[in-house]
This record gives sequence, C-alpha cells and structure tokens, in this order.
Amino acid sequence: MINTQVIDPSYIYFQYDIDVTYPDLKDMNKLFCTFSSKNDLESTLSNIQTQYKILFNKIFVLYVASTEEYVCTYNIDHNNMTNGLLGNTILLHRKKESNTLYTINALNDLIKSLNGGVLDTSFTINWIDYKNCILLTHAGELRRLDTKIYKIITL
Repeated sequence: MINTQVIDPSYIYFQYDIDVTYPDLKDMNKLFCTFSSKNDLESTLSNIQTQYKILFNKIFVLYVASTEEYVCTYNIDHNNMTNGLLGNTILLHRKKESNTLYTINALNDLIKSLNGGVLDTSFTINWIDYKNCILLTHAGELRRLDTKIYKIITL
C-alpha cells in the first residue's frame, strides 16, 4: 500500500512561501503543484494518484534546472479536499497563452516590481515575458523558476 501521508504545512521541503488558507476552494477545479526531488518523483506521482481524483486524466511533470526540482501539476475536483493537501503542494494559477504558472502572492509582487512598487490589479502584464515558468515567492521575494516538460502522464 502506498503511503499518502499529509505533511504539516509548517514543514516545507522546498522552501517557497506557501499560503495554506485558500479562499473558496470549492468554487471550481483547482490546479495543484507538488514539488519533488528526482529520487522521490515516482513515489510523489503515486501519492498524487492515490490522494486525489485527477481531472482530465493528466499529470504534467516539469523540470526546473536551476534548482534540480521536479514539479508535478494536475487539476483536481474541489470535492477531493477532504484529505487535505499532500506535502510540498501549493495552489497555482495559469496563463494559458504563455504557459505561466503563478501564485497570487507572486502575481502581486510581480505587479509591484513592474509598476514602481504600486499594487494595481488593473496593471497589464506582458505574459509572454514569463513564458514557461513558475512565479513564486520566497522570503518575501519574487522567484522565477524556468521550466521544461519532463513528461506528461496520461492516467
């Protein structure tokens, strides 16, 4: 049997700022991102499939060369939240035209960095400048992780 242990959110294997209070998780399907090392990738993928019912039957595994991390992205139905989040998992948003993944905190920091320190939610971002990357925050700073597709798993 596969161990699908949910890790306390105060323990973060990959050190990115994680906001574990997601508003309105039940409003639609959610895009989750689970970080993994190469050694743990197969067990991470197995845990994801055991923990959640994956929508669209796809898990995208991305590789981040700068940190040697693997990032598993997948959509789940809001009803799958009864068991909580797997460790090293965050909620992301996606801009399809540029394949940019981002957290809301990172988006706010990006806007401020491009707009003279002012957070203006109507500010227009040129998303193509952030093609194929993940925008996150770490220790209050915006981080950009460039990604490449490692593999796509069809369930």
